[in-house]
Amino acid sequence: MMKKVNIYLVAAVVMLLTACGRNERVTPLSEQIDSIVGRVFPDSLPGAAVLVMQGDSVLAQRCYGLADLETRQPVTPETNFCIASVSKQFAALALLQLVEQGKVSLDDPLRRFFGSWPSAVLDSVSVRHILSHTSGIPDARPRDDRDFVLHATDVASAQYIATLDSLRFQPGTKYEYINPTFQLIYQMIPAVTGVDFETYVHDHLLKPAGMVHTAYFEAGRPIEKMAHGYQWSDSLQRYVEFDYDEETFFATKADGGLYTSVSEFALWEKALREGKIVSDSTLRMAYTPVISIPENANYGYQPHTGYGYGFFIQQPADGSDAVVYHTGDNGGFTIYAGKIPRRDITVMLFSTRNDIDRMGMVNAILALLKKN
Repeated sequence: MMKKVNIYLVAAVVMLLTACGRNERVTPLSEQIDSIVGRVFPDSLPGAAVLVMQGDSVLAQRCYGLADLETRQPVTPETNFCIASVSKQFAALALLQLVEQGKVSLDDPLRRFFGSWPSAVLDSVSVRHILSHTSGIPDARPRDDRDFVLHATDVASAQYIATLDSLRFQPGTKYEYINPTFQLIYQMIPAVTGVDFETYVHDHLLKPAGMVHTAYFEAGRPIEKMAHGYQWSDSLQRYVEFDYDEETFFATKADGGLYTSVSEFALWEKALREGKIVSDSTLRMAYTPVISIPENANYGYQPHTGYGYGFFIQQPADGSDAVVYHTGDNGGFTIYAGKIPRRDITVMLFSTRNDIDRMGMVNAILALLKKN
């Protein structure tokens, strides 16, 4: 019996030391999180970071696996992941700041920002359509040039809209998730402010939130503690890097190019709660569904879910608390950042692999939180 006690004691100490080495928090919820997520991310494979908070209190903070297979750097709470389409809320809230200031109206047509473009569709598509994926603009980015799809910037990627001659549907009547409309925001911000998109986001969103290590990806510019994304190769029978230079449209920013950590995203959520980015009324507007997402949607369908301005909103049929969230998929990165506003709960799952059941794990975590 004494030997068994010693073995269990050693195992507990090892787990505690590993957690401390990664700056994790060992909490009552940690073991339950491990049973859901830990088995999916062995230490030797691409990994993930999980953070669950209520207000400013950490309920669970766990890290698994590797951020970089070449250097064997483990994932930590400070590891910077490409958060892919979770980046859209930063672009959306940048525009909504300007709406609050009276510099932009949600009903402004795209013509205001792109007056020199000949496309007639610019007169019927407004800011609110862009923010809610209800514009009717098709994703017609050219894909026959491999170099273009690997390295195109926001400006180049969305340039086809300048001469677009038709829409897929009347703006505001349907949901269709596409990236190029959010890429337009990259040019809309400087058209109004005279300040480039990256500088505006840094000065008016990241800096007020205290996100000093968060940055947009740019080829040739290193990002501190940067993770790589990975996908499984059947031919090589191993995980291979799958991000910039391997995946298409990885270099655009406004729709999906932000790198941050779970630690710094927690600061973002705190800044939103405290009204440092936009007012409570503007935030409630962003968190209110503009349109329901149909089951046959091209991206983002979950039961009882709609899209607001830069956020998905799920309102369960059982009347339980609404969940406001966004997912992100870019290369090997698979991201979830969500919250239950009424309970002030935040849940993050940032992964460097694209072969996981993200929503299965997230829903299991949310189910645990409902019990507590």
